[in-house]
Amino acid sequence: MGDTFWDLVARAGAEHPDRVVAADDHGRELTSAGLVAAAEVAAAGLHDLGLRPGDVLSWQLPTVLEAPVLLAAGARLGLVQNPVIPLLRHREVGHITGQLGTKLLLVAATWKGFDFAAMAGELGLACWSTDYEGPLGDAWRLPAGDPSVLPAPPTAADEFRWAYYSSGTTADPKGCRHTDASVMASATGMVDPVDGIGFREGDVYPIAWPFTHIGGMTMLSTALVGGLKLVLFDTWEGVATAERMAAHGPTVLGSATPFFRAFLDAHAASGGTLLPGIRACVGGGAPTPVEISRELREAFGVNGVVSSYGLTEFPIATSQAPSEPDLGVTVGRFVAGVTGRTVDGELRLKGPQQFLGYVDASLDAHGFDDEGWFRTGDLATIDDAGMVTITGRLKDVIIRNAENISALEVEEVVITHPDVVDVGVVGVPDPRTGEHVCACVVLREGATLDVAGLAAHCLDRGLAKMKLPEQVVVVDSIARNPMGKILKDQLRTQAAAAVG
Repeated sequence: MGDTFWDLVARAGAEHPDRVVAADDHGRELTSAGLVAAAEVAAAGLHDLGLRPGDVLSWQLPTVLEAPVLLAAGARLGLVQNPVIPLLRHREVGHITGQLGTKLLLVAATWKGFDFAAMAGELGLACWSTDYEGPLGDAWRLPAGDPSVLPAPPTAADEFRWAYYSSGTTADPKGCRHTDASVMASATGMVDPVDGIGFREGDVYPIAWPFTHIGGMTMLSTALVGGLKLVLFDTWEGVATAERMAAHGPTVLGSATPFFRAFLDAHAASGGTLLPGIRACVGGGAPTPVEISRELREAFGVNGVVSSYGLTEFPIATSQAPSEPDLGVTVGRFVAGVTGRTVDGELRLKGPQQFLGYVDASLDAHGFDDEGWFRTGDLATIDDAGMVTITGRLKDVIIRNAENISALEVEEVVITHPDVVDVGVVGVPDPRTGEHVCACVVLREGATLDVAGLAAHCLDRGLAKMKLPEQVVVVDSIARNPMGKILKDQLRTQAAAAVG
């Protein structure tokens, strides 16, 4: 891949100058050579704004072509980059930029009705902003300058260059310090044609999730190495967006339940002709319900949803291959270079994707064990063939009558109920049993569901009696972070309010 991320960008530009790396929903395309040229101009613009190698650039941009250009521009200048999910606001952005000592916040002036420039001023941050509303046109909406002013590009791949923050499902997000080498290594399982997803030249992969997530760097590295084309969408409007994605001829679909549901509905509405070239469906961020996987198999002739596993601290540690017969049952094998083990049921990892440590160094003592293994906080099993199965979260285990119950296991059964559209399962304090199982459900229009009816369904599906939901809370939607992970704290609050 090259010693540094900029090496990877430059090599792709030299070897495949006309290959399209990315397109977006604004009718624009970006070739490998075009990425190099645009990144150098933007890097010079950042230099003119006073940024120097090692300075921290925090930025929030929608999922458009400027995002990969800025990733490459910051790498060319040798900055410490901190891409921030655009949904985060004053509290989170203030926490992140204060912890990092951000020198400049680069944002869309306003986007989706929110004034990011005003937020920067209220937080006391130096800011560069421009308009990202409406059609974007051909000119890059980034700082611009003369590349001749740039210093030599960085040469070390093992220095702190990337600060990605966890999704913050409970408290303040945790900052993860990455290097060029660690973020690029996350592409290993993406391009492996045997034990990985096997992205390859000619593949087209539409993305509607935040490109500022660490997955953005994973997919950009994958595109530069493997030759696929990314298609970026800055808005998600369900079936309407799925139909626009179809115009680009996608070959791979992802990555979470709401996206798959829209693809299925749009494809069905077309009479099964909308998405003829799909060779794989890939999951990410959260497990795909068994029922959704079944529908995808029937609609597109794939084996199911390819599962991979990773965290902000350790992106893409395991992966399945699209050819495997039991997709979704496990999260696959460890990708090349990664080793793992379980200790008291917890999955622990070592490998080239591993981050340097947290921005708040006090978190490292709990994040790593005495032998340097990263503690994922996820419960897992590893079988004799090396297949990893995630069974739950250490902090997402419901303890009822001193017995551990995996919320994930219960969710997989509840979602198969014909009237349940979405579900999140949490433990609720109970004076009799310690905790009881509560299923927060989104129901199909006009449907009703009570505890007895859900319990009967779960028993029929083979769920042990001790794991049956004892409370059902009907909600309008299941709160999730931008990558599809359920915000369990919000559900616990709703469940507790229903009890009280």
